[in-house]
Amino acid sequence: MFAGASREALREHYRRAWRKFRAGEPLEPLEAQLAALICEHPEYLPEIEGDDLRQKERAPEFGQLNPFLHLGLHMALREQVSTDRPAGIRALHESLSARLGNSHEAEHRMIEVLGETLWTAQRHNTVPDELTYLERIRAL
Repeated sequence: MFAGASREALREHYRRAWRKFRAGEPLEPLEAQLAALICEHPEYLPEIEGDDLRQKERAPEFGQLNPFLHLGLHMALREQVSTDRPAGIRALHESLSARLGNSHEAEHRMIEVLGETLWTAQRHNTVPDELTYLERIRAL
């Protein structure tokens, strides 16, 4: 999304987009996407609107969720769906959304798989395995 940006700089992009949205200022296309995602996750407003860009780390294995990571995974998935990359992801998203009757819930299920796929690739210092990723989403 913002190549080479630090974690604090990325978080500031979310905050700036939200401030501009709340103030009714014109938004760049990416800012509009960020603001829309934040609107879909009002539970994250305390951290989005907070002043501390160096918030405590969260451990998913203990049920803790990093709101910026969560929103970033939504952004990544939406980009995948819009470009159909990896090939077939758009159809899988449409199918799961129709079955669940809710595209946002479909995204939540899919970003869990995306996050695990990226974590595995990072852990093993490999590229993400697209075939396994698509198979796991198909299994949802």
